[in-house]
Amino acid sequence: MVYKSQKIANWYFTIALFLFVLQVVMGLWLISNYVFTIPQEIVNVFPFATARAMHTNLLVLWMLLAFMGGTYFIVPMETESEIWSPNLAWFQLIALVVTGVVALIGFAFGWTKGRPLLEIPPPLNYMVVVGALVFLFNVGMTMFKARRWTVIQGTLLGGLVFLALLYLAGIPFYRNEVIDWYYWWWVIHLWVEGAWELVTGAIMAFILMRLTGVDRQVVEKWLYVEIGLFMFTGIAGTGHHYYWIGAPKYWLWVGGVFSALEPLPILLMVIDTMNHVRHRHAKIINPHTWTIAVGCAVFHMIGAGVWGFAHTLPQINYYTHGSQVTVSHGHLAFFGAYALLNLLVFYFAMPRLRGIEIYQPTRAKLGFWTMCSAMMLMGLTFGIAGVLQSYLERVLGMGYMTAQSYMRLWMGVTLVLGVFFLGGVLITVFDLLSPKAATERLD
Repeated sequence: MVYKSQKIANWYFTIALFLFVLQVVMGLWLISNYVFTIPQEIVNVFPFATARAMHTNLLVLWMLLAFMGGTYFIVPMETESEIWSPNLAWFQLIALVVTGVVALIGFAFGWTKGRPLLEIPPPLNYMVVVGALVFLFNVGMTMFKARRWTVIQGTLLGGLVFLALLYLAGIPFYRNEVIDWYYWWWVIHLWVEGAWELVTGAIMAFILMRLTGVDRQVVEKWLYVEIGLFMFTGIAGTGHHYYWIGAPKYWLWVGGVFSALEPLPILLMVIDTMNHVRHRHAKIINPHTWTIAVGCAVFHMIGAGVWGFAHTLPQINYYTHGSQVTVSHGHLAFFGAYALLNLLVFYFAMPRLRGIEIYQPTRAKLGFWTMCSAMMLMGLTFGIAGVLQSYLERVLGMGYMTAQSYMRLWMGVTLVLGVFFLGGVLITVFDLLSPKAATERLD
């Protein structure tokens, strides 16, 4: 570590890891509701909708904190300067954590806006906006003060600007429900498949460059492709969410054609880097970090690309919309695109923050492969349950609860896999919070 202000990133990472564990525990509770009959006394106090709101909002919060911590670690190295204001970084962290805690407590007592994934009430929404704007201002000032512009910096800053602006679209309520859902997807889709994709591309490019020694031009050329696909397919791809909300019919064509191409530059960037590393016969220190990068690209392409494209074709989505097929796609896509990206950042940064240049990868490998194997199988079991659900409910016309009884076996298998996934998460978190230096240099 060269810059003192990078230390703030460690607090973002640590809190994000704790929230990650909490999110997975909440997910296990949710899947238990599909397998077991929960006593009504418990349901009255802690209903399914409350647990789901906690699960999804914990997802958003820990990933945002991880993105922000990663940015505060990367930007000083990329600009070769300290963070403009560490105090603002501390204020932002405290504000967002307090907002998250209040939101979770509020959910438990029924204080919610009611919108899925955007349940936090307006007063807390404003705090999120303040935190995002403070973050954007602090990072922007760091870059402008340094005056060492690169494609990575520009892509990262652009993604952060979109991240802050698009959140505003989800704050107002609209009397017309079609219009309300129309703008709701500006946040849900364009955050995930727009702003977050740009941030992912920039972070991945930086880490590949530092990790492998590949030339900057190799990774930055794919960032231009990523920006182009965001402007071309990411925005138009929002249409696959407009099929069934009462929007015009042309969205069936637009959404069906312009979907699922955003992950492609990330995968090609990693493949291109692999070719350059192989031709230069370069050895990579901390090869497990490289493994996570490859896993992120592959999972990203499978979950967001292949699963996403197949699921969002109108002819298929007509039957699978809102089923467990959606859940399968969501878990694979979020884990591959963003959870693994954040774990990549953690393993790149956290040992360095503790003065460890080369870490012992034994526990890291166990945690990584446990999580990846469990999540891949969970994606399959969710998918099988979703296909059953779609056929039973939407082809045969069975009732919702009747269809659930046929899905219970697969949801039970998913619960078991979820326990294994939690085990992998706990191993990973323990390893990151107490990394060990390698006994001998890997290079």
